[in-house]
Amino acid sequence: MVYPEILQAKFLERPNRFIARVDTGVGIETVHVKNTGRCKELLLPNVPVILAKSGNPNRKTQYDLIAVKKKGLGWVNIDSQAPNKVAREWLDTRHYDKIQGEYVYADSRIDFYMEKDGQKHLLEVKGCTLEMDGIGYFPDAPTERGVKHLHTLIRARSEGYWCGVAFVIQMLKVTEVRPNIDTHPEFGEALEEAKAAGVHVIFLGCNVQPDSLTVDEERVFIQ
Repeated sequence: MVYPEILQAKFLERPNRFIARVDTGVGIETVHVKNTGRCKELLLPNVPVILAKSGNPNRKTQYDLIAVKKKGLGWVNIDSQAPNKVAREWLDTRHYDKIQGEYVYADSRIDFYMEKDGQKHLLEVKGCTLEMDGIGYFPDAPTERGVKHLHTLIRARSEGYWCGVAFVIQMLKVTEVRPNIDTHPEFGEALEEAKAAGVHVIFLGCNVQPDSLTVDEERVFIQ
């Protein structure tokens, strides 16, 4: 996926989880943060950030904050809408007979439903922006919704579906994502239950540029 118009700036502060104040070099701008997670290890004073121009001229904020430069790691894409777009681009290369987004199964809305050779597939997508010592971790804040989705995949697997959870790694140099049990131990427990039930874990490593995010096929691992 490609952002058509970007601008580099410096991060100043985040008054709340929805907005940030940045220095564009020609003035101070209030921008929308496209990630409601904490991102506290990323959004530090004066770090370089990337802004994407909004396509809505009537919006209060002209730009979205989509990426942050982390020392020793490079650009980290924090756009929470990007993982599903990138995953869909990747799925389009996998020769499925059918791909449907936002699929309702039981009492959950799963990101993707696919069919291939008569086999039904369900895939839930999670974006990973938290890195520690070269390892990715998810989540960076408690996610009851994420736990619910894993339990839904366990149920679907018992009913004959191929099921997977894909972690879109929105940064370079990272090839593995582990559950962040310090932040949300229940997610780690649910992930282990899912793996034991036959749910596949997929790591989609990405190439991150200031204006794009794409899957790096050499960093795709399916467990």
